[in-house]
Amino acid sequence: MSYTYDYTRATTGGSASRRYWRLMKMTLTRFVRTKTFQFNGREYEYLYHMYNKTWKNERGVEIPIFRELLLKHEGKRVLEVGNVLSHYFPIHHEVVDKYEVGSGVINQDIVEFVPQDKYDLIICISTLEHVGWDEQPQEPIKLLRAIDHLRSVCLATSGELVASLPIGYNRYFDYLQNRGKSPFTTQHFLKRISKKNYWVESDWEGCRTSPYGRSVANALCIGIIRG
Repeated sequence: MSYTYDYTRATTGGSASRRYWRLMKMTLTRFVRTKTFQFNGREYEYLYHMYNKTWKNERGVEIPIFRELLLKHEGKRVLEVGNVLSHYFPIHHEVVDKYEVGSGVINQDIVEFVPQDKYDLIICISTLEHVGWDEQPQEPIKLLRAIDHLRSVCLATSGELVASLPIGYNRYFDYLQNRGKSPFTTQHFLKRISKKNYWVESDWEGCRTSPYGRSVANALCIGIIRG
């Protein structure tokens, strides 16, 4: 089983010269910037990948963290909610995504998805904040329904659910955090401190006023629920 980053997927589309200059920009950016960040007691390498220009946004820290989770759960049953990781490396787990059509992707609302067997690991990368919030009619509390459904219906007894959500995007999620009513049993925070896309560990107080930028998060919550 391999989770080696696949850079060829991001070179499709656009003219050859545009792809070339984008690749050169990514390579130069990686060369001159800091290479690593700290999270939860260990060091990770920032991801510099052409898909979604990860050197500009939260994917630069999210993908390395969740890739490591996959490596720790090799041979186990894994579910990803939201089709994200397959854009960066070949995956070997099941994916549920209500909207994105892709090979092997189950197009179903997560609150209606019932697996045949429960999962040892459920991961969700910047997806849960859209549940209920970006749907019509808007139903903010659906976020809690989705998390409870994943915990009670999809997660194995000794399993682990890990999800990242941007701060400042879903006001209902921020509301829960402000009142100490997080749906997660454990949570960590990362905050972007530079236009160079450098991130550091923080806490809720350090992140609570971080605005959501133009399709870019300035702070992340990484929440955990264990079965």
